[in-house]
Amino acid sequence: MAPDAKAPAEPDSPNKEPHYPTNEDLRHLKALGAPVLSPDGKLVLFTVTEATADGGKSHLWLAPAAGSDKARQVTFSPPADQRGERGAQWAPDGSAIYFLAKRGEHTQLFRLDMRGGEAAPYDLKIAPPVDESKEKNAIPPPGAAAASAADKSSDKKADEKPAEKKPDAASDTLPIDVSGYAPSPDGKWLAVWARDPETPGEKKQKDAKADASRVDHETHGTRLYLVALKADGSVDGALQAVAVAPDVHLAVWAPAADRLAVMTEGANEISDLGPAGAAWLVNATTPQKPLKLDGVPATVGGGAAWRPDGGEIVFVANTPEDAPPGYDELFALPVDANGVGAGPARRLSAGFAGQPNGVALFFPGNGSVVALAGVGTRMTPVAIAREGKTPPKIIDLGASVVSGLHTNRKQTGWVWLADSGGKPPVLCYAPHLGESCSAVNTPETEPANLLSVKPELVHWQNGGLTIEGLLYLPHTATSSAKIPLILDVHGGPHGAWEDRNDLFAAFMVGHGWAVLRPNPRGSSNYGTKFSAANKNDLGGGDYQDIMTGVDAVLAKYPLDPNRLALMGYSYGGEMAGFVEGKTDRFKAIISGAPVIDQFSEYGTEGGSWYDRWYYGKPWEHFEDAWRQSPLSGAARAKTPFMLLQGQSDHTDPLGQAEEMYRALRQEGVPVELVTYPREDHGPLGGGIFGRPVAEPWHGFDARQRIVEFFEKGFAAAKP
Repeated sequence: MAPDAKAPAEPDSPNKEPHYPTNEDLRHLKALGAPVLSPDGKLVLFTVTEATADGGKSHLWLAPAAGSDKARQVTFSPPADQRGERGAQWAPDGSAIYFLAKRGEHTQLFRLDMRGGEAAPYDLKIAPPVDESKEKNAIPPPGAAAASAADKSSDKKADEKPAEKKPDAASDTLPIDVSGYAPSPDGKWLAVWARDPETPGEKKQKDAKADASRVDHETHGTRLYLVALKADGSVDGALQAVAVAPDVHLAVWAPAADRLAVMTEGANEISDLGPAGAAWLVNATTPQKPLKLDGVPATVGGGAAWRPDGGEIVFVANTPEDAPPGYDELFALPVDANGVGAGPARRLSAGFAGQPNGVALFFPGNGSVVALAGVGTRMTPVAIAREGKTPPKIIDLGASVVSGLHTNRKQTGWVWLADSGGKPPVLCYAPHLGESCSAVNTPETEPANLLSVKPELVHWQNGGLTIEGLLYLPHTATSSAKIPLILDVHGGPHGAWEDRNDLFAAFMVGHGWAVLRPNPRGSSNYGTKFSAANKNDLGGGDYQDIMTGVDAVLAKYPLDPNRLALMGYSYGGEMAGFVEGKTDRFKAIISGAPVIDQFSEYGTEGGSWYDRWYYGKPWEHFEDAWRQSPLSGAARAKTPFMLLQGQSDHTDPLGQAEEMYRALRQEGVPVELVTYPREDHGPLGGGIFGRPVAEPWHGFDARQRIVEFFEKGFAAAKP
């Protein structure tokens, strides 16, 4: 927290009157997540992430799916564990809960027996497939330490015999850090994927500072392993390596539990050269003979699921249409009895004016597959016909945003998180998909008496396109007193604002400001053509969409055109940079983690394939790249500008904000740059917007600065 930070309100003395969230209130928001229905349909397992003020760790809770009994917390973390418990799944017979946690030096897979007792970790070890300390040019050279030890012992008596080393098979194996896991449907197998462990020799090199790193020549990877399980859930034998090249990020068992579909991504940033995903079929009894599914495109990613009869795999991959990387569709690939994919994958959601995210895929037994999809400002389940010809059908569950949709194998019930503007999120249960929500009894996730704001969906036209936005107005807004407007631009640009219960927006409204959140061209959730409409035009048509939206709401609502301000994070921060050089209508602009210079961003960001789609390689398209760099407008800048930046940001590195700061400072524009140690791209943004994070004060500090910067800008505005 900054030295001049205002003292926060005492959390143990809550404001008992209804009020908009304070800065301190946003440090005390918890989050519900990842609901999983038990195999018998009677219990719901879910996570509760502690508030930022309490460390931001997640823990597992259990609640009855139906009834009024209270939920109970079933896992707890020692102080050394910075993340808590996550990735929970039920054992197929419901006898236990699996989860991931870091209790010591390694992230382990735990099993919690439902009959009682403490959760126990699986002792999973492997013979390291990689040991860089033994390579040809390793430093210190292999054997150097042994030679040195021999020299030091040369003065020993000639008749002194060296100690005999006893063979120990365990000494050749090392524990792994589990990245993910998948128990088989029959409970007889466990698939785990994990990063290659650091060997003692590699640790010795690191301690000796012999730690040069050859970029994109890393030999360690995330690999897949199988192990048999006994009836009591314990492992039966050693882990067996699966002969699939790293990096593995997903494994999904077939219904018969005889094989897996495995998704991989090429190692060493190979995806920077182009899509490098692949899918494989692995037989549980012959893991050394995987079969590559050639019908799966290299853009495969996200989720996958087997048809209940095992004859087809449904998965997500980028649309083959011209759209930004990450614009996904659903595909299906038939798989014959020999595990061979029959021909190219079939498109299921082509032409859909929304975007399936593929995280949860289910087969309700009516010839369709159910997936969550972004549709405008909503996130909703959709039923997509497996024949790929019938338009997807929205399944209305009574909420603007549905997340975490889940059912058990027998589909004896459904659970999901329901979230809508102006209402606290609710964990829901229904016996059948499409039925109304029955609220599951969960702990409170926010301080008492907070006022939230239900946004109004607004529309306007620009360039032949219909643009949507969400407008948040104070409850007391009247036509007699015009209020300031904050324009808040989302990240991406392939992203979208959705109608959630947003307490950061309520925090801004609580200062007497309205907030407009536009979804300009290039946003997701509106179809491929809309998403691709800002190709090679960043800061062009999308900027006009945003400014047209400002004019549209100024004309209709009691807003003050002389008190406008803008903020944005990631792509929103990039748009803030464009606005700085294009107009002086705003009194203050705040840019979080922006792209400022497409040339330096392209060469230093974590992967350039995404940016390449928009404007190509910058050295081959010099004028395009410079035109789409906010830095190109620095000489025309006038508006007071503030940058908020994580020091450890790998998505939009620190140098981007530093470039803008230096340029505006030298141009004589009032500019501030605030950096946050240890912060990467997502965590800092999450902390600013009030999501639970591990850093206790960075979000508080940023929100405080945001308010003061806007207040200062509005105070200087002419009445």
